[in-house]
Amino acid sequence: MEVLGYILEQCINGLQLGAVYALIALGYTMVYGVLRLINFAHGDIFMLGAFTGYYLITKFTIPIYFVFIITMALTGCAGYIIEKVAYKPLRGAPKISLLITAVGVSLFLEYFLSLKMIFTPNYIGFPRPFEVVSYNFSILSVTNVQILIFTITGVSLGLLYVLVYRTKQGRAMRAVSYDQEAASLMGIDIDRTISMTFIVGAALAGLGGILYGIAYPQINVFMGVMPGIKSFVAAVLGGIGIIHGAVLGGLIIGMSEVFVSAFLSSTFRDGVIFIVLFLVLLLKPSGIFGKRTEKV
Repeated sequence: MEVLGYILEQCINGLQLGAVYALIALGYTMVYGVLRLINFAHGDIFMLGAFTGYYLITKFTIPIYFVFIITMALTGCAGYIIEKVAYKPLRGAPKISLLITAVGVSLFLEYFLSLKMIFTPNYIGFPRPFEVVSYNFSILSVTNVQILIFTITGVSLGLLYVLVYRTKQGRAMRAVSYDQEAASLMGIDIDRTISMTFIVGAALAGLGGILYGIAYPQINVFMGVMPGIKSFVAAVLGGIGIIHGAVLGGLIIGMSEVFVSAFLSSTFRDGVIFIVLFLVLLLKPSGIFGKRTEKV
């Protein structure tokens, strides 16, 4: 019974981490869906969300729900500006140019924001806006932090589903992901649709940044590198360009990382993610869900 309880506890921890990865992976998969671009700067938007939440909590002491809303708005604006400044001028350029630009934007954000006059290059503690409470059941326990992460992630995914599959804007996103030229002929504003995709993806990454800071209360300007890579692997695992694939991939990556740390060694927790990526590319490059039509 004790072993079963430990396994269930690790499952909860894995789902907690996987939920954050899923929020980040959604941005990767949405941007790839409409622009065929792997936005390597997306992990840094996740970092920007964590720092925005940190300053809102420590400097302004505003309610946590306003912190979430303001952070999502600001990171959404950051995504919009990055798309307009860095990616839109290269819209007709070869894909390799966009890829190199994405890496350049990522490095710029990391090293510019690490200046002491902006953020700081050091690790800083992320203040938890509430006391952590553990709810004990018969064989496992769940904290209010985990409940918060599961709830917010679930609500966010539900709203994203409504946006993509039940609104005019969502239909435009799906149309652009299928064929930009045909979508343009149908009267869809391509630039506006791409910008909206960046805004939504960046807002979700910012939300993930706050949740990550609350769950693992230590942040750094380079904190987006590994979670960003793991979330990209999650998007590839589920089938990049496919929304539900990104969610499932994030949960699988989170569970894999936690179980390797718990039952093997935390030293291998990053290595196993790249083994997963290698196996996916080797055995099923299109990911678990392959090339489905429901892509954005």
